[in-house]
Amino acid sequence: MPRRLIMFFVLLFGWAEWEHWRSSRRAMGGRPGTSGTGEAVVVLGYRNRGSRANFVNRWRVRAAVRSQAPGPSRLVLCGGAVGGLAAEAALMARYAREHGYRGELVLETESRSTWENVLGAAPLIEDADRIKIVSNPLHAEKARHYLRRHRPDLAERLVPAKEYRFGEWLAAKPVLTVLGKRNLRRLRR
Repeated sequence: MPRRLIMFFVLLFGWAEWEHWRSSRRAMGGRPGTSGTGEAVVVLGYRNRGSRANFVNRWRVRAAVRSQAPGPSRLVLCGGAVGGLAAEAALMARYAREHGYRGELVLETESRSTWENVLGAAPLIEDADRIKIVSNPLHAEKARHYLRRHRPDLAERLVPAKEYRFGEWLAAKPVLTVLGKRNLRRLRR
């Protein structure tokens, strides 16, 4: 393989990795609450055609579980029946339970888009001291911007989740980066 081609791939994947890392830390709040009610980890659903959680939704649930801090915490699973008959949130909840999650689950089952995920989750997270949003990093950043538009008071409580891991989703990251940056650019206009 020629050196230029190797260098191209190293730069491409390095750029995508860098963009995901940066995105996982952007658009955070500045003042987590102090009421002692803990955190809410919001999991954005992904179009699910079958009767079981798809690969993306399973990964998002696992990322949400690893994002939880010790202490009071709940998962807020978002997503209606967009691609199939069952709500994405219900499929993710079943997956979480089947894989040993015993914590609090709250489901938002009506939303059909990221904007609706944020609108539907807002009343479910109002009492949380810290709010984390889990998806791929650029998509989660988009949702954090939406939350800031809709409920700036809640956006001030945003803290980083652990959806970013070096090398995870490596093959898909360049495509996810291009699509995510395009969506964020549209959002900022």
